[in-house]
Amino acid sequence: MPKVTTRQLRKQNQQSSAMAMNKPKTLDAHSKSSPYAKKTNKAEAANDSGKESNSRYFGPMFNKSLGQHILTNPLIAQLIVDRADVKQTDTVLEVGPGTGNLTMKILEQAKKVIACEADPRLAAELTKRVRNANKQNKLEILHGDVMKRDLPFFDVCISNTPYQISSPLTFKLLAHRPLFRCAVLMFQHEFAMKLVAKPGESLYGRISVNCQLYAKVEHVRKVGKNNFKPPPKVESSVVRIDPINPPPAIDFDEWDGLIRIVFNRKHKTLKANFKSKTVMAMLENNYKTFCSENEMMLEDNFDIKEKVLAVLDDLNVADTRAITMTIDDFLE
Repeated sequence: MPKVTTRQLRKQNQQSSAMAMNKPKTLDAHSKSSPYAKKTNKAEAANDSGKESNSRYFGPMFNKSLGQHILTNPLIAQLIVDRADVKQTDTVLEVGPGTGNLTMKILEQAKKVIACEADPRLAAELTKRVRNANKQNKLEILHGDVMKRDLPFFDVCISNTPYQISSPLTFKLLAHRPLFRCAVLMFQHEFAMKLVAKPGESLYGRISVNCQLYAKVEHVRKVGKNNFKPPPKVESSVVRIDPINPPPAIDFDEWDGLIRIVFNRKHKTLKANFKSKTVMAMLENNYKTFCSENEMMLEDNFDIKEKVLAVLDDLNVADTRAITMTIDDFLE
């Protein structure tokens, strides 16, 4: 074997380095330092985001904390508009229009739509969609929280209601004057069943009595969670509310105070509910305030418990349970 000296090895290394410098350079497309790899990653990210945005109408990210579950089934949307019996002369109030799937159906039949939207992003998307359909003259958007503003005049209310404002919105509508013709509202299924519950049913309670005092409530249909995007965790239902005209002439605050007491433990008798120390103390304080404001003298041997129980006995309801009582029973 020929001997290899250190000088020869050094010379071979120098020749190899020179050849490597003259060789054209290539970049591995899978290398992290490759600019092509970066472009590919960006393109893939764009494609992924495109796929995600295509799964949402107009592509906005929906805020679940605002109760944004967009109704995507056009058949359900048309059913809601049909059940509202929208006329060409109607002004329709829509609460929570979202991307406008319901709004577009309403605009086809109504004279005007007033849409209340708390999310400025969705309000902008709705404006764009309606403008593209050349119906912007029939739409008015009210920005902000519908619970913090006075409602305008309207004939019909339609809403895919954010679940967290279901109860306050319902009673805000029922307190609105002048009275509207009807409202068709989407609610969480359990809440909807409370609105239509009858005496003796498990869901019959304060909400049932207070709503049915002022309106006729009808369950239209149940709506599965897959009809929304993103889908909620619970099922939904559509209800129709027809206000009673004229409304009953009662003080609602006093009425609601009574209903709160008797439905605090709705399976207990009225006597048991009223004999509670907390309730008795509140009634005594309220009665003394009433006497003071009306310049009435209290009896020396005044006993609020005796008075309350005497009233219940006179009405023959002391042993009656709230869950079995009708609205007429309470009005007596």
